[in-house]
Amino acid sequence: MSITQQYLLDTYRARLHGESAPPAPGRHDLALVRELRDYRRFRAVVAGRPARGRLRRALARRLRPRAC
Repeated sequence: MSITQQYLLDTYRARLHGESAPPAPGRHDLALVRELRDYRRFRAVVAGRPARGRLRRALARRLRPRAC
């Protein structure tokens, strides 16, 4: 059963029981990504690491030519 079919079934059951419809699939995905990003930044600060720009700084170190 796909996500859409499950959502339609849940919506139908909610309507039969007079309950509110469930949220549509994917509706809260952006909020989840934001919360995950904030959590990772928080854990970085607690661990004493910079909270922003870590990936870019690491890539710059790898790509920068070394002086001989």
